[in-house]
Amino acid sequence: MFHLLVSVETLNNIKNVPQHVPWWLVVAGASWNHPEGPDSSIENRLDHPVVHVSWNDAAAFCEWSGTRLPTEAEWEYAARGGLKGKTYPWGDLLKPGGKHMCNIWQGKFPVKNNASDGFVGTAPVRSFEPNGYGLYNVSGNVWEWCADWFSPDYHRQTSNIKPRCLHETGNRSMRGGSYLCHRSYCNRYRVAARSSNTPDSSTGNCGFRVVMDI
Repeated sequence: MFHLLVSVETLNNIKNVPQHVPWWLVVAGASWNHPEGPDSSIENRLDHPVVHVSWNDAAAFCEWSGTRLPTEAEWEYAARGGLKGKTYPWGDLLKPGGKHMCNIWQGKFPVKNNASDGFVGTAPVRSFEPNGYGLYNVSGNVWEWCADWFSPDYHRQTSNIKPRCLHETGNRSMRGGSYLCHRSYCNRYRVAARSSNTPDSSTGNCGFRVVMDI
């Protein structure tokens, strides 16, 4: 969990801080319905994306609901919303006309988020304009799990037709960036940007989006 989002009580009970990234905290009891720990709730955030869902959790939900996770190729195609070769789902400027188009870090990472885009943590799913395909928050807000195993050589290892990395690498792919992304640290709210995590990991800035075959 990100350190600025937990309560003082929870912060005082933290016993584990990952090395090299002290702004991340291991919060016992954090889950999809208690995102910042046992003393938090989603009661007033039912229109926010779900977080603290591992890839394994997301895959289980898809099996239960008759849906599936998108492949990386499907995700990027959909996220572009019909635009070709653009940096973001809306074009090449991060803030066209000074207007915020997504929920990312505003300020000095990781100590000060001035929330000039309106949000410190997750945002309601329809807080910003949708892309050309009507999809909301494909940049920023939360990372989204994809079906693929992650590989830096993805484009050389997969087919040109319905590409998908099936070779087990230990990490699953994530796309889209999150509310913690900032140009000085994690400039991954670009449509083409990629990241990954182990399939059993869950964080306060990663969720998922499902697709369904027609």
